[in-house]
Amino acid sequence: MCVLLLGVMVGAVPAKAQSTGRIAGLLVARLTEAPIADATVVVVGQGISASSDSLGRFVLRDLRPGIVTLEVRRLGFRPVRRGDVVVSLAKPTEVTITMEPVDQRLEQVTVRPESFPALRPPATPVSTQVYDAEEVRRQPGAQEDVLRAVSVAPGVGVTSPSRNDLVVRGGAPFENLFVVDNLEVPNINHFGSQGSTGGPISLINIRFVESAAISTGGYGARYGDRAASVTDITLREGNRERIAGELNVAATQVGALLEGPIGSQVSFFANVRQSYLDLLFKAIGLSFIPSYTDATVKTVWRPNRRNIVSALAIGARGTVSFDNDTDSARVDNSQILAPVQDQYFSALTWKRLMSQGVVTTTLGRTWTRYTTAQRDSLLQPVFENRSTEGETSLRSDLSWKSARGFEVDAGTQVKYASALRYDATLAGMMRRDDNGVERPLTVDTMFSAWRQSAYAQGSAQLLPSLRVSLGVRQDWYAWLGDTFNDAVRVAPRASVAWQTGASTTLSLAAGRYWQPPSFIWLVGDVGNAQRLRPFRADHAVLGVSRVIGSDLKLQVEAYGKIYGDYPSRMYRPNAVLSPSGFDDVTTDIPFGLEPLESNGRGRVVGLEFSAQKKLGVSRWYGQSSVSLSRTRFAGLSRMYTVGAFDTPFTANTVLGWRPNARWELATRIRAASGLPYTPFYTSVPMIGTLNFSEYNSRRLPMFFSADLRIDRRFNTGRRQWVAFLDLQNVTNRENVGAPQWNPRLQRAELNTGVGLLPSIGLNFEF
Repeated sequence: MCVLLLGVMVGAVPAKAQSTGRIAGLLVARLTEAPIADATVVVVGQGISASSDSLGRFVLRDLRPGIVTLEVRRLGFRPVRRGDVVVSLAKPTEVTITMEPVDQRLEQVTVRPESFPALRPPATPVSTQVYDAEEVRRQPGAQEDVLRAVSVAPGVGVTSPSRNDLVVRGGAPFENLFVVDNLEVPNINHFGSQGSTGGPISLINIRFVESAAISTGGYGARYGDRAASVTDITLREGNRERIAGELNVAATQVGALLEGPIGSQVSFFANVRQSYLDLLFKAIGLSFIPSYTDATVKTVWRPNRRNIVSALAIGARGTVSFDNDTDSARVDNSQILAPVQDQYFSALTWKRLMSQGVVTTTLGRTWTRYTTAQRDSLLQPVFENRSTEGETSLRSDLSWKSARGFEVDAGTQVKYASALRYDATLAGMMRRDDNGVERPLTVDTMFSAWRQSAYAQGSAQLLPSLRVSLGVRQDWYAWLGDTFNDAVRVAPRASVAWQTGASTTLSLAAGRYWQPPSFIWLVGDVGNAQRLRPFRADHAVLGVSRVIGSDLKLQVEAYGKIYGDYPSRMYRPNAVLSPSGFDDVTTDIPFGLEPLESNGRGRVVGLEFSAQKKLGVSRWYGQSSVSLSRTRFAGLSRMYTVGAFDTPFTANTVLGWRPNARWELATRIRAASGLPYTPFYTSVPMIGTLNFSEYNSRRLPMFFSADLRIDRRFNTGRRQWVAFLDLQNVTNRENVGAPQWNPRLQRAELNTGVGLLPSIGLNFEF
């Protein structure tokens, strides 16, 4: 298919070569998304400029290929400097630049362009990091995964090198919300963990990502249903100049992309990817054989300057098979959970631009079918799960700004899960109570679930240097009870920002955040639906940030979180439910399929230091952060213990250098305290199972990893090649993961990761 697609696309491109490229861009105002006309866009260092038209669009032509910096100015808006814009000979580059309107009282002092983007509502001044397309794409060690790319943000850790679970300020991975083009998506991963949000690899192609913003605390009233963080991913539009395409080959997958205009008002892109992990795993003799496929299509229709209609659809399939030809392979495979997962999500969005605001309405659908199993060494099932989770949503959001600068964000959303189906069997030896008694589970049920939310948030510039924001959110979970106290939750939010001078800001944000139990938890025991309620997390964040020059930002933040009504495990009185992923059901009860009760408590405190240098005129870029934190939780025993994701020390550094338009060199260094873990029983009758009387009493050795990436660009006529070498864990350190039980030797063994892992890739644009 890829060969045929390449032939069609190359045949559609004129053979005449050219030595320059172009940028086709769009300028919009923050909040209202209104197009900005008559702005001047300059390519720094090349003496080329253009003005935006009445639709906010501009075209820069005759550009030298490579990486350029754009500077945008318009009376009444804060000047913007946008680095990291790639100019290709193969196809036009599409960029969207958001500008911040400036109060007339501040125009005389706000003349310096900045590289840090204006935050879209309802983001707060604290705890939000925004990464553009190139920052996501070039991340060393990210493995073509947008979630691994944003994991370098302050306060964010991961559970293991083989997964992209985000651990945000001590919260469990299931506490993170992911939004893709205004659609809330439960899990954006191949082989995603049911009831949680992580997995081995994202199904979103990073070449479609226009920006990714992660808010790790104190975020505005628009977002709910998650208690730790929000990652908002915006996918770009297809280019509007001509039909173009890409072929890319990476260490684990091959893909093809096609994009371009359809008439004068519509653009599109389409992509398909296929892994060849099965071939690699078979070649090196592994008996565990995964494979995945995904496809993405997006169209954008702009019939006039007031209306924008976009349609997005992403589908994926992941399978795992086993080679059980030998006794040794069957023993090894008996400790591996085998997921087969089919999923899709789609969104139809209409944006109506008004003179002072914008209304965004999205009709969305998410759907996943899980077929999960684990078998013993005799190939007898110990766990089987066949379930389907699908939900249809309709949301509408208003962003409006008055003539006096008062801003309002308000909206509502309705979700309906029409048929949640669960057919699961878990052997008793994998589901023991706190006395060691086997409690097998068999469940075959179906139910539906309604939920509704509404929010309003107002922001005002009370003084030239003081900005205040107040908001409230209401959520109704119909399946959790008939009374107001059972089903409805209210969450106030507030933030204050005090700007001292032109470059230093002191910010404070606080709020309450509610999260309902995952659907699969409700079927883990006959009483779970009555005992489980939404849990809460109260956030408080105090931060100071300073922008130096146009592209360097320093930031210090202190935060605290208090959890209440957290799901507690009745068979494990010392523990709360805080899963990430399950690779082996013999180690613990999977997916919350056990008796649970909403009475757990928790507290987290932390301090973060970060510095971020955007790529601009300087050839250097990077980000560095150090986080100190303490996480404690208490279950039914009411005794506080170390949280499952307590990481007292975390440090991330990314440093890159672009000496010229052809070469780029970048490194990422990560270090973190080892995660806590629970030891195994080493004597009968509970031998080989986790000893929860010593819950999280041990800690893994410190994690350290250094990654190196080298990119090289080539141009041949109107074609561009980008080759990269990504060396993960260049120090060859064998980081240690949670122990596994060795059934042959009847002992626990630390799970060591791989050492140096080289990865090569090639992207061909035409």
